[in-house]
Amino acid sequence: MTPSTPQLQRFFYSHYFFGGLRQATGVLIPALVLAGLFGWVASGFVAAVGAACVAILDQPGGPRRYGLNGMFAALCLGSLTTAATGLAASHALAIWIVVPALCFGFSMLTVYGKHGGLLGFACLLIMTLTLRTPLTQADVIQHTLTSFLGGAFYLVYSAIAHRLLWHREEQQALSVALFATADYIGTRARFYDIHADLDDSYRQLIRRQAAMTDAHQAARDMVLRELPRGTRSHGDRLRQGLLNLFVDMINLLDSMVATHTDYSTLRQALPDSDILLFVRDAMRKLALNVAALALNVARNRHTRVRNSVKAELRALEYELQQLRIDGTATAKPELYALLVQVLRRLRNMTRQVDRMADHSVTPVPMAEADLSRANRSLNRFLTRQKWRIGLLTDNLRMQSAHFRYALRVAVAALLSMGVGTAIAYTPMVRSFDPGMAGHSYWIILTVLIIMKPGFALTRQRNGWRLTGTLLGCGLALVLFFLDLDSKVYLLILVLCSILGYGLIQVNYVLSAVCNTLFVLLVFHFLVPGSNTVVGERLVDTVIGSILALGCSYILPSWERNTLDALAQALRTANQAFLHSGLAFVDAVRAQRARGNPDDERVKEAETQWKLCRKNVHVAFSNFASAFYRMMDEPVRRQRHVPEFNRLLIQHHALASQIAAVIPQLALLDAEPEGIRQALAATNDALAGRPAAPPNVIETEGDYAALAYPLRQMSKAAQLIDDNARKLAPAA
Repeated sequence: MTPSTPQLQRFFYSHYFFGGLRQATGVLIPALVLAGLFGWVASGFVAAVGAACVAILDQPGGPRRYGLNGMFAALCLGSLTTAATGLAASHALAIWIVVPALCFGFSMLTVYGKHGGLLGFACLLIMTLTLRTPLTQADVIQHTLTSFLGGAFYLVYSAIAHRLLWHREEQQALSVALFATADYIGTRARFYDIHADLDDSYRQLIRRQAAMTDAHQAARDMVLRELPRGTRSHGDRLRQGLLNLFVDMINLLDSMVATHTDYSTLRQALPDSDILLFVRDAMRKLALNVAALALNVARNRHTRVRNSVKAELRALEYELQQLRIDGTATAKPELYALLVQVLRRLRNMTRQVDRMADHSVTPVPMAEADLSRANRSLNRFLTRQKWRIGLLTDNLRMQSAHFRYALRVAVAALLSMGVGTAIAYTPMVRSFDPGMAGHSYWIILTVLIIMKPGFALTRQRNGWRLTGTLLGCGLALVLFFLDLDSKVYLLILVLCSILGYGLIQVNYVLSAVCNTLFVLLVFHFLVPGSNTVVGERLVDTVIGSILALGCSYILPSWERNTLDALAQALRTANQAFLHSGLAFVDAVRAQRARGNPDDERVKEAETQWKLCRKNVHVAFSNFASAFYRMMDEPVRRQRHVPEFNRLLIQHHALASQIAAVIPQLALLDAEPEGIRQALAATNDALAGRPAAPPNVIETEGDYAALAYPLRQMSKAAQLIDDNARKLAPAA
């Protein structure tokens, strides 16, 4: 079960739609002004292309500083690309060298991650659209200047929009993260449903966690980039409210992750009990509460009415009392302690959700000292973008996946030019439309849009693009057949532009439909009465899709080749998570011994532990995403699927149990021998050394809450080591 907030409502209040509206407005204004006021239709199109190049780097949900830097880089590189392409287009030989060279160079920018890939695609987009119309050398300067001015306008427009609407953007980024958290809670509730398949629940949970990790990092980069300054200004109060909600959301995630257990054993031990039913219903209600909070944050409203979980918590208390009366607490102390921990964490989650709702109404200000400390600690959780030239040169080798991808794109662009030229000189095509030679650029554009570094992503994008183009062409034919007023066509064009930008990260098929319809309407205004462009776009897209899919087999980079490194990175991250947690426990004990409640060493150790926890989530998301991409590749290109799948599950269990154990250990002055041996066995297994888990773990008093998660920790670590040894020969 996932929260029942309608997806359309989520979308229209999200930063995806808001960002799409901002991008579409900034792209269309230059075109509408130049074409509508001055009648310069061609110049308006060129200015819009320059603005669109810059708009690609204006992504919703990212830090504003990186967005502005990326847009400035796109403006400069895009203008240079326009000039180089325009000059080369007038020379038959030069264009065949310049286009593949630019495709290779800009595709190599993927070494810098998402922002580098977007920058490269923006430059390739403006290169391709510059090929649409042959330019003389005298026209190149005017074309480049017009494109530059369009991009410069968008850069200034976006900077002003960000400055005025910063709070709205941060609200929407936080809302998306809260929705992802609600979806994750709803998926976790499935594990307590005895009728839900555990394997399917794990698959859904892993995908939800990967999506939630990305959403949390996007919100983190927005909310933590500019923290409150301790003043009483209106802007500072707004920042404080968002910071409160973000911290509460992360604390809620901590409580939720720590409730992980061996669900198969739990179902076997309590097959006919209502305990699992009450836990499931409580978590579903909490998911609905968080989703309602997310929607209200996006709508800039306060949250007051919530679903109460008191009935489920009281029912759980009654069931635990019955188990105690029946002797389960004595006969199965670990099981009883586990259920008590589940109840406590549900109470904690309920209090945190209530506090989040209260903070959305009345932000709690932080003291000046706390703000200074928060600035120093939270700054380490932000994403850092490094643009080192050495990173690019180090990947100029055949073993690099980025280098092989750039070669594939260059070859695909060269083939696209060849196919386009061959089509243009086909007698039937020349007799039907002598000007079709200028439309081969659409084949290159299709190839550049579809081709991705991974084979699975390319094939997936291929199907989405074809489906969207087919539907878009069909809708365009219907609209042109109706022969509507030009103002209606203009309105549809604007709506398609907004939805095309807004849907690209949400639903690529619908985004492709809107983008196709948008482009066809643009050509309808440029060349009124010519409906043959619909068929041309469809044919060009089919040809481009075939070329993109065919070229994806050239020096392919299969995901199986990256999984070993990602699995090792996740193992290292979990090991660091455990070590930092034990360091935090030692710091707390030392603080208690000294009697100093404000020991900075404890706060530093806690911050380091939370930072390692974030790194575990990121490493887990990277590994899970690569694994599921491998599952979308041809079967003969997959390897060790069961082992990698078990690694996913065991790493998830290990991280969850570490999160559950460390706070409990911090409450003890010292751990007894059995618990110490369990921790040592976990550490040895993660380090690849022979592990010797204890035969008995203490279960008296407070130790009972530690026995079960410690067994799961050492068991998960041992299974991780066993699976890693099976993979070692292949690696």
